[in-house]
Amino acid sequence: MTDVLRRGRASLAFSFFAQGAAFALLVTRIPAIQDRYGVSDALLPAFLAAVPVLAGVGSVTTEKLVRRIPPSRLLRWAQPVVLLALLGVGAGDATVELAVALAAFGLAVGALDASMNMLGVSLQQAYGRSIMLSFHAVFSLGGIVGASLAWVGAHWDLALFVSYLPVVAVLLPAAFVGSRWYVDGGAADEPVAGGEASAGGGVVFKALLPLCLVMTFAYIGDSTVSNWSAKYLEDVLGSSEQLATVPYNVYMVTTLIGRGLGDFGVRRFGAVTVVRVGAVVAALGFAVVASAPGAWVGMLGFTLLGLGLCVLVPQTFAAAGRLFPGASDAAVARLNVFNYVGFLIGSPLVGALGDAWSYRGAMLVPMVLVLVTLVYARSFAAQPDRYGGGHERPRTADVGRGSNGL
Repeated sequence: MTDVLRRGRASLAFSFFAQGAAFALLVTRIPAIQDRYGVSDALLPAFLAAVPVLAGVGSVTTEKLVRRIPPSRLLRWAQPVVLLALLGVGAGDATVELAVALAAFGLAVGALDASMNMLGVSLQQAYGRSIMLSFHAVFSLGGIVGASLAWVGAHWDLALFVSYLPVVAVLLPAAFVGSRWYVDGGAADEPVAGGEASAGGGVVFKALLPLCLVMTFAYIGDSTVSNWSAKYLEDVLGSSEQLATVPYNVYMVTTLIGRGLGDFGVRRFGAVTVVRVGAVVAALGFAVVASAPGAWVGMLGFTLLGLGLCVLVPQTFAAAGRLFPGASDAAVARLNVFNYVGFLIGSPLVGALGDAWSYRGAMLVPMVLVLVTLVYARSFAAQPDRYGGGHERPRTADVGRGSNGL
């Protein structure tokens, strides 16, 4: 059983890595994609918004499918579609080909995100201790690798297809082979905790709503950094164009560090404390960015943002699994939709406030939203399983069958 869990954890971690790399390769080459297909500045936002919208559709569809199909099987096939869709983005010539490739990417990435986190939550339940942050740390590592490879492609002026092909050629077979060891959890067989939180083993949205809000606020903060950090540093804080590219890289590195250490914090102090500290540190980061007199202080703020925001999303998924142990897959899929809601809201919100008011003032809005997380911090408490605070569960879980047994 221990070997099954270890193989399942390693194969799922690689899936997170591959997804982080693929997503970074897409979003960091948007200017090159726009040039290749001749997409106008007016039309580009529609293409970009379509991806998270379709990802939300994919996540909702996954919630329905897992009633009949194990998450491991969905993940096994969703990941290749994401990688092939990325390759399709680089291979097409006409705008309609770009639209088809992005649509496939969006739908598949919704199923991929949902099923990955379903398996992560069930593995955490099987381990009886916090491991969810480690999966998201590997996602951050994949993002750093993907962004670095994208920089190489841009630096050497490589065609998109040439830039994407070696990455897909390596990740696609590795992910497919690794999918043999995915482990489906036995969450559906466990008793449901908290009668008011679950009805007949289902998900009561009212009980899930606080976590949905936290997820939305976290991704509003994350999209603010990814979409506005370079512009803010250059236009507001007067940095050079080269220096303006640094904050997002720093943010990704600190996200990796924070998630790499976060599970130890949850085990020692409990999820509620880690979430509260993360929210406060993230809010402090936004405050530093908003008041920064120059570029270097601004980068300090973005560093704090990485350390604070990085713990919120993984712990939100983990909390959903604890809140609905009899329906964790459905809870994770529904919660995952608010990932894309936050992404869709964050960038336009900051842009509109920046144009109408000021970009310094705009940074205060995600700061306040992140602080609202403190109101809902108790939603991250154990229900009744406790990971952290010296109360880890010594138990052997029914982790179901590996996907190769399906």
